[in-house]
Amino acid sequence: MPRIQGVDLPNNKPIYISLTYLYGVGRARAIEMCFSLGIEPMRKAIDLTEDEISHINAYLDKEIVIEGQLRRSVQQDIARLREIHCYRGTRHRRSLPVRGQRTRTNARTRKGVKKTVAGKKGVKDMRH
Repeated sequence: MPRIQGVDLPNNKPIYISLTYLYGVGRARAIEMCFSLGIEPMRKAIDLTEDEISHINAYLDKEIVIEGQLRRSVQQDIARLREIHCYRGTRHRRSLPVRGQRTRTNARTRKGVKKTVAGKKGVKDMRH
């Protein structure tokens, strides 16, 4: 199981799929990385040599922001939006959708589990 940038990559998958286990690396970037380093993207991750793994690590250090550094950067960006009290920062603070989605229905991922609010009593209940 090759270990790249502190992440264990799965052995039995092609290297371009295995590289997507790194935070900040998607399929397109993984394929681009393989071609620029001269590694066949369809080779299994277990077949990588120590030399190739060191080349991948060096490339990632030089060219791409990934893992902890990228997570920190994203958190700092969100904190900045909150501090300047812009619209997006306010939406982050209230745990509401940030990118213009509707909230009347279908915002469960951001809002969490439904909190039922007691409604008014109906007309039928008022007669008795």
